[in-house]
Parts: sequence; C-alpha cells; structure tokens
Amino acid sequence: EKIIDGKITISDIKDLDVDDLINREEIAPDLELLSKNIKSKVVLVTGAGGSIGSELCRQILKQKPTKLILIELNEFFLYQIYEELINYNKNYNIIPLLANVQDQFKLENILEIFKVDTVYHAAAYKHVPLVEENICEGVRNNIFGTLSILNAVINKKVKNFVLISSDKAVRPTNIMGASKRLAELCVQGLYDENKFYNFNFSIVRFGNVIESSGSVIPKFKRQIKEGGPITLTHKNVTRYFMTITEAAQLVIQAGALSEKSQVFVLDMGESIRIIDLAHRLAKFSGFSIKNDENKDGDIEIKVIGLRPGEKLYEELLIGDNPKKTIHPKILTAQDNFINMKKLQIELNTLKILLDEDKADEVKNLLKRTIKLYESNSKNVDHIYLEKLSINKYQKNQRNKENQKTNLIKLER
Repeated sequence: EKIIDGKITISDIKDLDVDDLINREEIAPDLELLSKNIKSKVVLVTGAGGSIGSELCRQILKQKPTKLILIELNEFFLYQIYEELINYNKNYNIIPLLANVQDQFKLENILEIFKVDTVYHAAAYKHVPLVEENICEGVRNNIFGTLSILNAVINKKVKNFVLISSDKAVRPTNIMGASKRLAELCVQGLYDENKFYNFNFSIVRFGNVIESSGSVIPKFKRQIKEGGPITLTHKNVTRYFMTITEAAQLVIQAGALSEKSQVFVLDMGESIRIIDLAHRLAKFSGFSIKNDENKDGDIEIKVIGLRPGEKLYEELLIGDNPKKTIHPKILTAQDNFINMKKLQIELNTLKILLDEDKADEVKNLLKRTIKLYESNSKNVDHIYLEKLSINKYQKNQRNKENQKTNLIKLER
C-alpha cells in the first residue's frame, strides 16, 4: 500500500547494487598477492577510520595478520571501525591507537614497540573544495604527514610501505592533487636516498571510490530522498569509479607486487559521465528525471558550476608509457622524481610558509615544485581571504587618516 501510495519507494526496502551503477567487471583477486605482506605479519594502517582505510582493515583481517594496528586521529571514526572489526572475531589482535600522522616521534615508538612489518598510509585530506579552502592544513597533513610516517618507517627499518594516492595527483589543478603529487615525490625521493636498505615502497594511484564518504553517490541519494534537485557541477564532468572493496583489494595486491619502489596505476575501466550516474541512480530509486522532454518527471537535475580546483575529467598517467604487471588490473607508471636533497630545500621553505599561514605563497611554491600543477581557480583559502579583507580595511583607514591630516595641513 505504501509503495502504491508513493509513501515509500523500492530503494527504501532494497539497497542499491553499486555494480549496476558503474557497470564494472571485477576480477577475482590473486590470493597469493593478497596475503604476501599481511599473513602472519604485523600490519599498520593510517587513517584507519576513513573510507579507504576502514575497507583496507576489513580486507587485511581476512588474510590473518599477527596484529592489525589502527592509527586514527578522529576518536569516533576509530571507535566505529574498532567495534566493527572486533565483532568479526573476538580473537583478532586489533590495536586501536589515537595518533596524529604528523607526530613522527610517536609513530617511531609505535613501529618499534609493535615490530611492524607493513604500513598502508591512507591518512589524508581528500575533499577537493575543502582542501582548496584550507590550503595550509591540507598541505601540512598530506605532505608532512606522509613525510613523518615515511621517516619513521625508514628509521625503524619497516620493509613494506604503501602510499594510497589519487588520480588527482596527475597534472593537478587543485591543492589536494598537488599535495598528493608532492607526497608521491617524497616517497620516490626518500626511497632513492635509502635504496641500499632493501625497502619495498609503492605508490598506488586510482580514481573515485563509489561508496566513499566523499563520493557523489551518498550525496545524490540524499538529494533524491529529499525530492531533489540533484546538483551537478557540469553536464560534461566525467570520473573513473570502482567499488571500495575492489579498490582496497587492488591496493593490497599492488603493494605486494612492488619491487624496490614503484608507482602503480589501477585499471579503472572507462570513465563515467556524472550526469549518466545521476540518471541511473534516480531510475534505480524508482524515479524519473524532470526536464524539457519529461515535464512530469519526479527529480530535477540542477547544474551549479564547477567548484574551485575541480576538473572536468581526471587522468591516471603522467606519462604515456604504462607497463603491464602479472595482474590484469594493475599497471606500473614510469614517472620522473626529484632528488631528495633538492626537494628538501623546497620542503624546508614550505614548512616555514605553513607555520606563517601564507596560503598564497604555499600555492606558488607548489606551482614551482610541481611543474605540471596549474591551478584553475583563485585562492579561496578562508584565512588568506580574511587577512586580505583586514589588510584592505586597514589600508583604507590609513588612507582616510592621511587624507584628514593633509586637509588639516592645507587649512593651516
């Protein structure tokens, strides 16, 4: 009765199958690769409470590590994932630790005390508009957080390290992408400086995860439930998508494939137009799109314009020379990197700029260091804009005072 009366829809009863939305064929994982760096080892995941981090933890537990260490700054997220994981099996040795990835001293203590074998570094600020509006904190966390865990790994001789990167690091147009590319360069540079220690460092680069907290899907579902409109930034915007389970499994397998230091690119298949995704989501939710051709439709799509730093389309490769691996969905990229001594000079300057909250100069340094970074928007950092406004006001006040002083002089 409620369905007939329109009080509820099929989507209220049955969860959407994301495979129907992205129409992506998944390949069964290589079990040997999945277990190689995990089984009977001590594994640590940073950002363990995030979308990717939490799924990595679920997949890692299936491979029976000796211990799984969860590093998370957000207390609630850590509580959530820890409660979920221990409910799978009370015998699992799961250790939840509240810690900041920028605290290298604490990280070194953790690595040493628990004798960690493998690190998956998923902790990062990933939301493009938010990072664009909070430049210094985004850069500090994404770059210096990576440097802290990297230096800790090197100092404590942890053999396996995997950086979870992003397709936004390729020819970046935003701070998030530029910070992830610089994080990649730190991994490459530090490995080159310490290659005689027999480390396995890997960078895994992929596109959007359809069920992640930052994905458009939860947003669209919420908008549909509220009766619309579905907000779209541009009619032609496209993205690569994969499920969160496949992404986590491929990250683990790519890390296991690493020899010395490599950049891995996950085969994301064909890119998908976001407007097509919105149409499919509305249809599977039991609604039709309202437009000029269907004026009696249920949900309207509203184009609101690209957000600062947003691209129309994403790329996965900097060069044109990807190489195949033994896994059909994992490729290796041959990317140039910067010598660590040279890179360290820029990092030292960057640290000073971050401490002084000079968002405009931070942006300029990223442009100088990452040759392919081209910002497609003005500086929208809130602190920078507020300072600008205050300085402008103070300048106007000084001008008024000067004018007043000059008038008094003239009168005299």
